Amino acid sequence: MAAPVPVEYLNVGSHVSCLTCLGQQLQGEVVAFDYQSKMLTLKCPPSSGLSNLSDVILVNLSFVSDVSMVTDRAHTPPPLALLNITKLANRVRTEKEEKFSQAYAVSAGVSTDGQQLFHTIHKTIKECKWQEKNIVVMDDVIIAPPYQVDNCRGKEGSTLSHVRKIVEKHFRDVDSQRFPSVRPQQPITKQESLLPLMSS
Repeated sequence: MAAPVPVEYLNVGSHVSCLTCLGQQLQGEVVAFDYQSKMLTLKCPPSSGLSNLSDVILVNLSFVSDVSMVTDRAHTPPPLALLNITKLANRVRTEKEEKFSQAYAVSAGVSTDGQQLFHTIHKTIKECKWQEKNIVVMDDVIIAPPYQVDNCRGKEGSTLSHVRKIVEKHFRDVDSQRFPSVRPQQPITKQESLLPLMSS
């Protein structure tokens, strides 16, 4: 049976049960606990049903009415895995650059079509940036407003051709989402219009 436990004694590796103020019962292994902020991280059985995965839930203990110890940790938890700081720093830098790029586009008054096109190109070609309201791809191709295929300028070659294909496909996809294709009705021939009359 689970016994109530003071929140300052939550040990990593212990299994606890929490009752939220909304009546939701949470149970799992304590992965991390910060006493100052009253934040608890639980590793719970997967909601997806896949046995090789776990759900990780952040619980604000300020909104928990009861915390009970199911089982205390049996042994010292294993040390945390080493983090690749360089890889994390690169990822942060890249994400930051992308967010600044998006913010720049909005502040420069770039149209929604231009912003969406930039995002589409950036998924395929990372060397993509803003130069005022123009999209610059690989320092070779410039796409000016209104960002159509005809607005792609640059040295003729494979890069320009590839960017034009991306732009063309992007707007084709956007148009197909805005205006779903409706099958045109086939015109009725003279013979078909007479068939019901002949059968009566």
